[in-house]
Amino acid sequence: MKIAKNTVVTVEYSLSDTLGNLIEQGQEPMVYLHGGYENTLPKIEEALDGQSVGFNETIQVEPEDAFGEYDADLVKIEDRSRLPSPIEVGMQFEGTPDDDQDGESLIFTVTEIAEDKVVLDGNHPLAGIALRFTLHVTEVREATTEEIAHGHVHGAHGHHHDDEDEDGEYRSYPLH
Repeated sequence: MKIAKNTVVTVEYSLSDTLGNLIEQGQEPMVYLHGGYENTLPKIEEALDGQSVGFNETIQVEPEDAFGEYDADLVKIEDRSRLPSPIEVGMQFEGTPDDDQDGESLIFTVTEIAEDKVVLDGNHPLAGIALRFTLHVTEVREATTEEIAHGHVHGAHGHHHDDEDEDGEYRSYPLH
């Protein structure tokens, strides 16, 4: 079966920078609904469109097609007293950039801590980096009507909705 709109694609992948430094080796395969549902980067969909099981490819995705260019204006310095304690490098907080009139929130990561100041970076950790994805297609199947209606994959490695337990109660739980 060829990869086309409304197919579910399973891809083993690794991610590195352009110098070959490994950023992520997918422990689990990426499983996504193909066809513009924004379940993966558009450049990955473009590279896989029309391919089938067994396809191998390494693609380079430039920052503007991945996580954007690095924006120095998204780096904020805050008084340590304004943040919870204890605070550590790598912690994340939701907030808005100072000049954002719409109040659109971002995730800010603590990148440095001084005695009374904390540096918060609202850029995605991979912003400004050209990325290389090594892709290996391991499965392609037709999407279910429900997956198409919801715009994402269900089941193993996909999104999971409410499930009925033995007592007839509904509960939701993550697969990973």
